Formats: sequence, C-alpha cells, structure tokens
Amino acid sequence: MTHPLRIGVLAIQGAVSEHERALRAVGADPVRVRDERGLDLLDGLVVPGGETTTLRRVAGDSGLIDALRARRRDGLPILGTCAGMIALADEIADGDTPLIGGLDISVRRNGYGRQVASCEAQIACDGLGTGPVEAVFIRAPVVERVGEGVTIHARYGDTPVAVSDGPLMAVAFHPELTADLRFHQWLADQAREYAARSDVHTKEGLGVGA
Repeated sequence: MTHPLRIGVLAIQGAVSEHERALRAVGADPVRVRDERGLDLLDGLVVPGGETTTLRRVAGDSGLIDALRARRRDGLPILGTCAGMIALADEIADGDTPLIGGLDISVRRNGYGRQVASCEAQIACDGLGTGPVEAVFIRAPVVERVGEGVTIHARYGDTPVAVSDGPLMAVAFHPELTADLRFHQWLADQAREYAARSDVHTKEGLGVGA
C-alpha cells in the first residue's frame, strides 16, 4: 500500500466524530462521506448508528445507496454499528427492503425495546482480541436469523450481537462509545488487505512490474 489508510465514515447521522477518533487510534485517516463522490479511493467504511429511515431517505434520493452497494460488491470492507447492522443485513424482519446488504442475516429494528431499554453489558467476544467487550446498546436491532456462512463473534444472552462474513462486520451495539478498539482495528486490518489488493490490480492494469 502506497498511500495513507483511508477509511470513510458515513456522515449522514450518528456518532461520526467518535468513530473518527477510534479510526485515528488504529492508524487510519478518517474521511467523512456524504455523497457517492466521497466513496472514491476509500479502503474501508463505517456505517454508524442512527435511523435507517433517515439513511434510506437521504442516501437513497442522492444515489448513495446504489453506490454503497456497488462498493460492497467490489469487496470494500465495511463495519456497521447498530443501525449500520440493519443497513448491512440481507433481510429486515418488518418487511423493509434491504439497504446496502451483503450479510446473510435477518434483523428486527429496536428489538430490545425503546430508548429506556438501552443498557450496557460485558459480553464475551470470540476471534477479536481478548477479554469481554463493553457493549453499549441503544435502541439496538435484534438478529433473528444467521446464515451458514456468517461467523458469530459475540452474543447477548442467546442472541448474536456481533457477526461477520469476509470483509463485512456488523454489531448491534456502539463500540465507538467505549475505549475498546477491537472492531475498528478489525476494519483497519481488512482495509489494509483491500488496499494492498487494489494496488496490485492497479499495477497489473498499468503494466507496472512488482
């Protein structure tokens, strides 16, 4: 990789500055994304929490959703938190059409209840560092189905709350509101691999030797 690691944060809503802080802490250069032009030259992307109806309305009208889907199909690593998990799901249980998609899961919005049901918990996490994760749940989605190819990293009770498949990771909570960087570190590691592959393909396309 010959350039700084560029990871976008979808800056339509949510804890954008908190995600930027976490990304800087893992050695990435955060870039705010508000339209499809902001997706150019990214090595990875964070889709923060918020309201999926807002994301659908704002990003759909501008063509950003279609551009996000195209970058996802190209293999761009993406971390989705809370509403970002819903955005990455292939199925939304209340019947809404998928947004970005790519993760073979079915989710239900606000599955833990209203704002008053928000909570914090220490939960075990497999395959991502050591020790429990401090999980901050705020109107969190519930995963109701997980496809065969999806890895479950963490559960709250019996319910999956952190899942991945290849370059896509979705969590039902807000890691950016804690000091735990393991999910942003995962994204940075995936982004470096993606950037290295992109550099190789660019050199091959230009006929440049290694």
